[in-house]
Amino acid sequence: MERAVRYSRKREAILAEIQGTSCHPSAEWLYQRLKPRHPDLSLGTVYRNLTFFQAQGQIKSVGVVQGQERFDAVVTPHSHFVCNCCGSVLDLPDFQPGGDLDRTVSWQYGLTVERHELTFYGLCSSCSKQQNNKEEPKL
Repeated sequence: MERAVRYSRKREAILAEIQGTSCHPSAEWLYQRLKPRHPDLSLGTVYRNLTFFQAQGQIKSVGVVQGQERFDAVVTPHSHFVCNCCGSVLDLPDFQPGGDLDRTVSWQYGLTVERHELTFYGLCSSCSKQQNNKEEPKL
């Protein structure tokens, strides 16, 4: 028998905060943002609700970036870019690798691929500009 999920203002606030940002937040980021409005909020509550939202299919994990798991409220398949310098995570919604990739992996390895996610790593434009400015000789 399935238990009814009780309404919670904190749960609602956590989900709204994730859905209201494109930064792919960590639990710590969410906690810091919500704590002033919900003084009795604990980091454990944030983690428990993130696990709950993932199980419900309302959010997904983007993976661990700079030691913290990051989350995304956009659950439709799309690619990401992760900056190795500042840790920003960017959506690449218009990049669609061909369906041939699924078929190739399926055939080559004897698997049945149902979907894939692709993540690119490197320097975001801001970090890339900063690095280029450091490399330019001063006259």
